Amino acid sequence: MGRRRKAVSWRWRLSAVLLLALLAGGGWYWWQMQHWQPDTADFAEQGIEVGAQDGAVNFRTARVLGASFAYIDASDGAQRIDSAFSANLAAARAAHLRVGAVHLFDPCALADGQSANFVTVVPRGADMLPPVIELSRVADDCPHRVSEAAVESELMTLINQVESHAGKSVILKIMPGFEQRYHLAARLDRNLWLSRTGAQPAYAGRPWLLWTANEALRSEISDHPVRWVVVQP
Repeated sequence: MGRRRKAVSWRWRLSAVLLLALLAGGGWYWWQMQHWQPDTADFAEQGIEVGAQDGAVNFRTARVLGASFAYIDASDGAQRIDSAFSANLAAARAAHLRVGAVHLFDPCALADGQSANFVTVVPRGADMLPPVIELSRVADDCPHRVSEAAVESELMTLINQVESHAGKSVILKIMPGFEQRYHLAARLDRNLWLSRTGAQPAYAGRPWLLWTANEALRSEISDHPVRWVVVQP
């Protein structure tokens, strides 16, 4: 009886040690992922994407940590404008970062209103990086049914209108859920921006130009996590 109790006690202690080791390993990995940036030997050109939700951003610190560019969230659909866009744009330029603007596509809204919203807030300029259209929302929650064909049609119209304003081809930031729903990455002849923390993404089925390598980087750049982006060599 005593031996059996000792064996049970030993197994419980071993299980507890293993559990603690797993928790410690998981905590270490979680911390590493929160602070991880790809090696500059693999990706020489790196930068950030920020918006109002990121709070006060220190772009000079971002530059010290290896950023050479900043994409600034600018507009959302047909009516919403990122409240920090102008201030972030000016601060990023003052830190000598190259700058670009991001528009969040709304599949429920017509392209004309969305492009008007974008051009109202985003200046023209040869020094601006190619504009980005983020594709993350799907049309399932629209007030009225929007077909997949209509989503693609309005998106193409928006692409053409934004490119006409910017004088540069857009980059399509396609998120996994949008691509799974519409499968547009292979059909749209534009450079892609994909997103996946810690591992290079392959969900678009073709090469990407930009990669959000850490979707929530914690650093001295801001009190809030920021998105850390790299460029394909």
